[in-house]
Amino acid sequence: DVDPPFLTRSNSFRNELKTMKLTLLVALTASASAFVPTASNGVKNTALSAEKSGALPFLPYPENLKGYVGSETGFDPLRISDYFPMDYLREAELKHARIAMLAITGFVAVDLGFTLPFAAGVSSADAHNVGVDNGSFGVLGIAIGAFEMVSWLAVQEMLQGSGREPGDFGFGTKYLDGKSEEE
Repeated sequence: DVDPPFLTRSNSFRNELKTMKLTLLVALTASASAFVPTASNGVKNTALSAEKSGALPFLPYPENLKGYVGSETGFDPLRISDYFPMDYLREAELKHARIAMLAITGFVAVDLGFTLPFAAGVSSADAHNVGVDNGSFGVLGIAIGAFEMVSWLAVQEMLQGSGREPGDFGFGTKYLDGKSEEE
């Protein structure tokens, strides 16, 4: 009394077909529920009615930018100002801008003929590899690390309310003593 092979194959095919139809029905029901209107109590959705960014009009205006330079455009597409204090972000922005200015100045100075004793005749394109090979970049890395540790103390004081403006380390202020804003 053993069923022939074509009948058992047919029964398993029917079971698979029923499972496939049930899965399809569940998927269609779930996707159709996305189009069911929700009950509205007359309150506007704040994400859609919020003030829009001037730089990216499809994004909401980042509220933490108000009162800072650049707040008129509202450019903060990653919403970083929601996670870090604006003074810290401004400090980092100024520091990286100053480093970039020093880097391009050094790049151009080397091509204009300025050389260091340990790298005479090196072009700006090869300066990195020469600095790594002779070990001077290791010393430079230690100096940068020490500077970062010291500057972090000033950043912490600023974040705790010392009144220091971001990026203002007081260098060169003695030349401004006794002078007005116009001078």
